Amino acid sequence: MTRELLKSIREFKKASIQTPILVSLEVVMECIIPFLIARLVNEIRDGCELSVIAQYGIILVVMAGLSLFFGAMAGSTCATASCGLARNLRRDMFRSVQQYSFENIDKFQTSSLVTRMTTDITNVQTAYMMIIRIAIRAPLMLIFAFSMAFIMGGRMAWIFVVLIPLLGGGLALVISKTMPLFKRVFKKYDRLNSSIQENIKAARVVKSFVREDFEQAKFNDAAEDVCRDFTKAERILAFNGPMMQFCMYAVMVFVLSYGSYTIITTRGLALDIGQFSALLTYSFMMLNSLMMISMIFVMVTMAEESGKRISEVLAEKSSLSNPENPVYEVKDGSISFEQVNFKYSKRAERNALEGINLNIRSGETIGIIGGTGSSKSSLVQLISRLYDATEGVVKVGGLDVRQYDLDTLRNEVAMVLQKNILFSGTIKENLRWGNKEASDEEIQAVCEMACADEFIQQFPKKYDTYIEQGGANVSGGQKQRLCIARALLKKPKILILDDSTSAVDTKTDAKIRLAMKKYIPSTTKIIIAQRISSVQDADRIIVMEGGKINAIGTHEELLQENEIYREIYTSQNKGGDSDEQ
Repeated sequence: MTRELLKSIREFKKASIQTPILVSLEVVMECIIPFLIARLVNEIRDGCELSVIAQYGIILVVMAGLSLFFGAMAGSTCATASCGLARNLRRDMFRSVQQYSFENIDKFQTSSLVTRMTTDITNVQTAYMMIIRIAIRAPLMLIFAFSMAFIMGGRMAWIFVVLIPLLGGGLALVISKTMPLFKRVFKKYDRLNSSIQENIKAARVVKSFVREDFEQAKFNDAAEDVCRDFTKAERILAFNGPMMQFCMYAVMVFVLSYGSYTIITTRGLALDIGQFSALLTYSFMMLNSLMMISMIFVMVTMAEESGKRISEVLAEKSSLSNPENPVYEVKDGSISFEQVNFKYSKRAERNALEGINLNIRSGETIGIIGGTGSSKSSLVQLISRLYDATEGVVKVGGLDVRQYDLDTLRNEVAMVLQKNILFSGTIKENLRWGNKEASDEEIQAVCEMACADEFIQQFPKKYDTYIEQGGANVSGGQKQRLCIARALLKKPKILILDDSTSAVDTKTDAKIRLAMKKYIPSTTKIIIAQRISSVQDADRIIVMEGGKINAIGTHEELLQENEIYREIYTSQNKGGDSDEQ
């Protein structure tokens, strides 16, 4: 885990190395000052001249100034290093997620990835800041102060030898109790964020069904669950304070009482006033160091679980990768499935697709129809290698899709998915996802083919109209047409429309299909639909049932020979007749 996280330091190595060095110099300055003060106290006691006091004063001011300078510089480099690490971790995690296959994304929930890129990285950033500064300062201060206390106080310094192991044992007990709680609470954080994400995404549904109270109660339960575990962990961690206070006051009582007794009984021979004052200062330094160490343990305990969660994302390798010598050109849009079986997870009990044998010629228009759960979408996702077939071979342009460079293959396969997604930005910016070099004329041409130009022209800013996140300010049908235009702009060898005209009327649907036939005649077109009217003009229609191909044929052939297709056609026509009546 640590090795994985440290890879993200990169250009901030210099600041990460400078910080401990500067902190060490700061500690040295701070630890020498009490020693010099003790010397000055003894000089004053012996009746030194004013010039001696002035010399000590100048030295002390210089050393205090250096301590302040080194501390300020350490703070600056520490901030640079910790914030830089957090920035790089976010970049590295985002880059890793971008390279994931759908199988990898299925492994992590969206809400969990968001938590890891926000809360978890903040925890690691804070812990790293403490490690390179306070975790260096506190032990060094403890060692220097302990050594100086022995030099100045002799036998009295043994009190620290007794207390430090006791305090260390207490801290170890606290950590052992809190670690399981933190592991549990971060998983509950994921569920809490998932609840928020789901509620906001489905805000229209929640309001239309008047389920605000139910959602509020569900969120409150999740939040209360997180609060309960955090409270339990914080209660255990709260023992750090009383433990430290007890040790601090125990030391102070011992030093003050035994020190005073030693000075009085030996008349300053065994311990003089200067040594006594220095010993008190070093006592405070040591106890302050222990207090800082306890804070570090608390933060590192929290950050350890966060670090593991981050490293899981960074270490996860995409289940899809380029071959050693990838092919960078797709010959044509022909598609072949040879005895293909597919399931989404190795742990799945049954295949989503089974025994698929299919040959599609380049430029052919194929319709796919079937009931819900018949694996229509699963079939087409194998073409652009969003998933790999579990068994068998999928070929595009005569070659196994696993032989192609991933970007090359996906650039030649345009998909308009069931859930149409638009991004924040203007209409032009969204459409140029299909071709970033597309001219305004090309953009308007594909929008006319997708029947999108007619509503775009009604917007005050036309193609410069800003699309809200997720396309919230356009209707479902408008969103679908924009997504189809975006895919057409790509001019792919294979175009897949996955139920992407379900929100448009049949007349517009027919116009879009006719325009595609004229605009991209050599492109292989696969149309998944629920409506028979959307696929009946296709060269061939595939009927899917239970993850298998039930039948293949033209509209007329299937009406005569296939019972499933005939039932769908009859039910839709009856529905249409009743609607008209």
